[in-house]
Amino acid sequence: MDQPQRPPQETPLKGVRTNIVQSIRAFHVHDLQDAAAQLGQHFLYANLANAQTKQDVLDMIAAQFTFPAHFGKNFDALYDCMTDPLHKSGPQPGFIVVLEQIPATAKFDKEAREQLLDIFRDAADYWNDRKIPFRCFYSFR
Repeated sequence: MDQPQRPPQETPLKGVRTNIVQSIRAFHVHDLQDAAAQLGQHFLYANLANAQTKQDVLDMIAAQFTFPAHFGKNFDALYDCMTDPLHKSGPQPGFIVVLEQIPATAKFDKEAREQLLDIFRDAADYWNDRKIPFRCFYSFR
């Protein structure tokens, strides 16, 4: 006897625009990871709790996102790694990115935090132009 198909689970992203950078708020990291798997999208996660400086933030993102060894460790290189090489590698299913505990220190001040988030906003625009979902969620420490 045929089993009725279960309706697909609703993702916690229902109602969240496909190309956005926003506070993680009520989302839980594991729910976002599950949503990425359910949607067949890339899940990129960086816990920045131990970062103090811009260099720390870039080093941790590079390590946790497994960027290539030649990563330039500056904001321009971060943008490049989030866009061009991925685009050139073929069709992409979409991205869910989590930047957890972005530091709020004297060496990584409000301006540095905004520059970092602007990189991900620019990446969201890049992927939006290509009709590829790109959602980035962040929290501050």
